[in-house]
Amino acid sequence: MKRLITILVGYCICLCMAGCGKHSDAIPGEPGEDAFIRGADLSFLPEIEQRGTKFYTADGTEKDVLSQLSENGCNTIRVRLWNSPATAHGSLPEVSAFCNRVRQKNMKVLLDLHYSDTWADPGNQNTPSAWNNLPLNTLSDSVYSYTRRVLSVIQPDYIQIGNEINGGVMWEQGRISREADFILLLKSGVKAARDYSRGLRIILHYAGLTGSTWFFGMLQTNAVDYDIMALSYYPVWHGTDMKLLQPTLEELVSLTSKEVMVAETAYPFTLEWNDHTNNIVGTDSQLASGYPASRAGQFDFINSLKNSLVQTPKGIGFCYWGGEWVAFKGMQATDGSSWENQALFDFNNLALPVMQVFKK
Repeated sequence: MKRLITILVGYCICLCMAGCGKHSDAIPGEPGEDAFIRGADLSFLPEIEQRGTKFYTADGTEKDVLSQLSENGCNTIRVRLWNSPATAHGSLPEVSAFCNRVRQKNMKVLLDLHYSDTWADPGNQNTPSAWNNLPLNTLSDSVYSYTRRVLSVIQPDYIQIGNEINGGVMWEQGRISREADFILLLKSGVKAARDYSRGLRIILHYAGLTGSTWFFGMLQTNAVDYDIMALSYYPVWHGTDMKLLQPTLEELVSLTSKEVMVAETAYPFTLEWNDHTNNIVGTDSQLASGYPASRAGQFDFINSLKNSLVQTPKGIGFCYWGGEWVAFKGMQATDGSSWENQALFDFNNLALPVMQVFKK
């Protein structure tokens, strides 16, 4: 009898140890999970909140952004991380603390690794200053160790290896024109994520529709291991004919058999402005055909994008970018927001109708 009790106690201890690790290997999207990503990138929010900016519901009740999004059905928050930024914003301590707040609202974390000290996008992929002039193999090792360290701190549900990597990563060595070197660096980040947790969903991100099939086809040819294809889609940069979106999504799924999402999108509710910082979108020619810059037009555009993903086999969701980026430095600021007319809040920081798109 004593031997049986000892065996049972040992078995229970093993079960407890298996379930108490730092990161679960459960895969988002398993039965019982809210698998469709209804997300928002809120990377500016810690900085904006530090300025004392207040946000309100549509009826004028003061309520923080995370609470409003969560209550409206948003289930994922995307956050960018820079290696060694010039200020605390985008740094590991700030991002880690913010991600803890996200989890307290029962939302998932999508961590966007830029592998740069500043913005990484199709026109900028600057190697972190600490990694400048490293030999390729040493740079690859640095990518691996950095990625593992960051994951152990933040413990996200999704990890994006690089941001809008159309032209590669960590130039000059990781330019896409140096395909073998680019793939080596990319695979180092991916391997770090896989070694950290088999349940962590890995995202690779391309900006736009044109060229996306070539890009993801190239990744397939090079046997890059990842889970989710991600696109950016902004009419101002990626074409004003939204009818091209769903066929492109379907073509990508057919090509790779992987899941697909739109990791970045946004749309204006007006062509007006609320500070003296030049806005990205300010003319009718920059709008998607059939979607005016109005409260209804903003809602309809994002709802149509969401429906395109719902209707695409293996379409798994979207993230609204810059929804919190209101004119937080005041109306006279020339270094405030170039995005306030595309936020999820109006010029009085009241929630807009587009918030309803996050509902199931």
